Amino acid sequence: MRNVLRRFAVAALLAPAAIGAATMIASPAEAAPKASEQALQTEINKLINVQRTSKGCSALTVNAALTTAARGHSAWMAQTGNFSHTGKSGSNFVARSKAAGYAKPSAENIAWGYRSAAEVVNGWMKSPGHRTNILNCKSKTVGVGVVYSTGGAPYYTQDFGY
Repeated sequence: MRNVLRRFAVAALLAPAAIGAATMIASPAEAAPKASEQALQTEINKLINVQRTSKGCSALTVNAALTTAARGHSAWMAQTGNFSHTGKSGSNFVARSKAAGYAKPSAENIAWGYRSAAEVVNGWMKSPGHRTNILNCKSKTVGVGVVYSTGGAPYYTQDFGY
C-alpha cells in the first residue's frame, strides 16, 4: 500500500475560489520531449479523450501553452524529486499556466512512476479527484507533460483549461 501511495498522489487541491475548480498536480518536464516522453503524452491525451467522450464530454484539444506548463512542472519534479502540486518558487498550476501564456486554467493532475499511458490514466480514473478533473465537461483544452528523472522514473503533469 505504501508503494502505491508513493507512486500515485491522490491529492486534489481546490483552486482559488475565483476559479472554482479541483486541481491535481503533475511532475515537471524538459522543454523538448524525448521520443518516448512524446509518445506517452500523445497516448495519454488519446486515452483521456476516450474517457471523456464515453461519458458525454467533448474531446479536449491539445494546447501548446498548457503542454509547456505541464512539461515544465514535470521536469521540475523529475529534477528535484519533489512530487507536489506546488512547484518551482512555490508556484501553483494557475501561475504556471498563465506564465506559459494560457489565461483560463481549470485543473491539474499529477502522477509518477507509472510505466505506461494506460496505467497512469487508469490510476487517475480510479481517484475521485483526478477523475473529476478529467470528466469536467467545462474544460476544453489540455496539456500533458511527461519527463523521466535521471533514475528513470516518469513524472506526469496534466493541465486543463477552459
